[in-house]
Amino acid sequence: MQSWIFDLRSRSFVLLTILFLILTSLVYNQITENFDQSVIQFFSEISGNPTADFVMQSITESGEALWMLGFGILTLVIPKTRRVGITIMILIVLSTLLTGYIKCGVDRDRPVYDYEAVPFPVPLSKDTFALFCEGGFDASFPSGHAARSMIFAIILGYALSQRFPNGAYLMFLYPLLISVSRLYVLEHYPMDVIGGTVIGALLAGVMAQRTKLFKIFDKSKA
Repeated sequence: MQSWIFDLRSRSFVLLTILFLILTSLVYNQITENFDQSVIQFFSEISGNPTADFVMQSITESGEALWMLGFGILTLVIPKTRRVGITIMILIVLSTLLTGYIKCGVDRDRPVYDYEAVPFPVPLSKDTFALFCEGGFDASFPSGHAARSMIFAIILGYALSQRFPNGAYLMFLYPLLISVSRLYVLEHYPMDVIGGTVIGALLAGVMAQRTKLFKIFDKSKA
């Protein structure tokens, strides 16, 4: 997990930035449109199973910003996990705002298919917040849920990596499940969740370095 934390002058930062710019260019110029439409059409045809609908909707709601901020606050008040909590809270706010403004710039419409599934107790979140930016709420690229879930995987995986060096990688199942759930509920296209995942990894790596997340290991040895 050490390689997932890096500074602005690192190779990881440069490569992830280039990758995100390439993805954004592909989406903006509609080069991936046929691929995205074919995948989202498939998901529009498989909804309607009560169990699958509830599971996918529950997973997608777990990536909503307020729930994640609540988790950040919980880890913030516990002394041993305070640095983890600070890092998570900064990243959740930053990623939600940044993906919101990028959505405004790319201005890609969300999937047009109606989500005909078993009703969920709460409305499904669209995960966008951008001040002074009209139209961002209904824009699609990149996915804020995917970005936040990748942030969780990296930060929590890193925090667990010393005690569970192999098991920590299981945290990456979470962004995978979130990404699939966003497709399942027809809120995003595949390229949206890929773009969100990349920007989440980019932000998490830099911010974890800035907040000196590695010091949690020093405390555990004291």
